[in-house]
Amino acid sequence: MATIDGMGLLVGGAIGLADNSGKGLWDTIGKLKKEGLSILLVEQRAHLALKLIDYVHIMSKGQVVYSARPDEFHANEAIKSSDLDI
Repeated sequence: MATIDGMGLLVGGAIGLADNSGKGLWDTIGKLKKEGLSILLVEQRAHLALKLIDYVHIMSKGQVVYSARPDEFHANEAIKSSDLDI
């Protein structure tokens, strides 16, 4: 993870890790969040990221196609049933 002025950037942090193997990574991200570090997390496995995030942005073909808080995302059946593989 790279950090600049109190913000972290983690791209594809769990790629190649099984859900259980990446637990330490997800625990660390959670601790950094509790310490007040803002984190831009780019992750394809939404089910993992949704446990930690304050806001979700979904991109398709380089464009943001949906933005919401996690609870709004969970309630939106239309976006979850779309062809975005989420």
